[in-house]
Amino acid sequence: MAAPASVPDPMSEQPPPNRYRIFGISNCDTMKKALAWLAEHRVAVDFVDYRKTAISVEQLADWSRRVSWQVLLNTRGTTWRRLAEEQRADLDENRALTLMAAQPSLIKRPVIDTGDALLIGFDAQRYANEFLGTKP
Repeated sequence: MAAPASVPDPMSEQPPPNRYRIFGISNCDTMKKALAWLAEHRVAVDFVDYRKTAISVEQLADWSRRVSWQVLLNTRGTTWRRLAEEQRADLDENRALTLMAAQPSLIKRPVIDTGDALLIGFDAQRYANEFLGTKP
């Protein structure tokens, strides 16, 4: 009897060349804007919904090394406002990463890993620079 095929891990698997991995939450308005811009400009992406595919503290730690946990942490949303004051007070990297892993809505959206850069949030000009080679 053959061994069962392993299921690829969308968090660690590398996308094909000229495809990028975009992480976020499907019902987020900013995600919808980013995905529409990417589709309009024919930028190939693989979408990972981190509400459906859990994101690990290790993945968040890698992102934090690349852009800092303060950039990743979404302090503008309702999830942040609903946290108890003691959860928000005296936040350090370890506590922030643990909170983001437990509550993915605390991660700014979208996160696009280009291999060379980690793009956080939607910024049409930055996307044009990164994906289309447009100079500012």
